Order: sequence, then C-alpha cells, then structure tokens
Amino acid sequence: MEYYNDQHRYDDIINLPHYQSDKRAHMSLHDRAAQFAPFAALTGHEEAIEETARLTENEIIIDESQREQINQVLSRAVGEGSGATLSITYFKPDKLKTGGAYLTDIGIVKKVDTIEKVVIMESGMRIGLEQIVSIEEVSH
Repeated sequence: MEYYNDQHRYDDIINLPHYQSDKRAHMSLHDRAAQFAPFAALTGHEEAIEETARLTENEIIIDESQREQINQVLSRAVGEGSGATLSITYFKPDKLKTGGAYLTDIGIVKKVDTIEKVVIMESGMRIGLEQIVSIEEVSH
C-alpha cells in the first residue's frame, strides 16, 4: 500500500524527453486520430438491406388483341416518314431480382427491327418488342 501513497514514485522518469524513433517518421495528428476512428464492420450490409427492400413489379403478359394494336401503331409510325411522336410503355427486367420496372419513353420511332425484335428510337434507345405493354401517339 505504501507504494501507491508514494508521491515521488515517478520522479526518475517524469522529466525525461519524449522518445522519438530514429527509424520511423513522427505520425501526424490526423493519421493518429484515424486509427481510433469508427469503422464499418459490416461493409455493404446497409446496401444489401436497401437492395432487399427495393421493390420490383411483375411483368404483365398482354393478349393478342393488345399486341396487334401495338403492331398497328408501330406500322403507322414508321410508314413513309410519319414522324409521329409516340409514348411507349415497356417492361425492363431487373438485373438483380425477379421482376422489373415499367418505363415510358416518348419520342419518334426510327426503325422496327423484326429480326432482332426491337424498336429503335431516334434517340438511340432500343426497346424489345415483347416488352412493350402500351403505345400511343402523342399530340403536338
């Protein structure tokens, strides 16, 4: 107990100069603080939770009469330089999950490629014919 009550127990080292290594550079305060900074133990966990919570929609399968109506509008749109502006709603499958999203592109159809089964818009956008669920002419 006497050791702890001795107020002079560190007198031999208390006034020694601070040790500086000859082999290593002095660490900056910024670098020193960084080693005590919090870290993300579960890197990517929050992103995984967000991905799981992200909703997708199921693909709607349209019937033959709707498909025929889409084909008629497309035929008129590319016939003899019509230049009609169309609003095309289509299903885009999700790359990570089951389902996808419905998107709408508004523009002028440049070409309908029946071999690749895509609609090519003047903007360069390519829309799969099978993914189109509705199409209509937009009034100017």
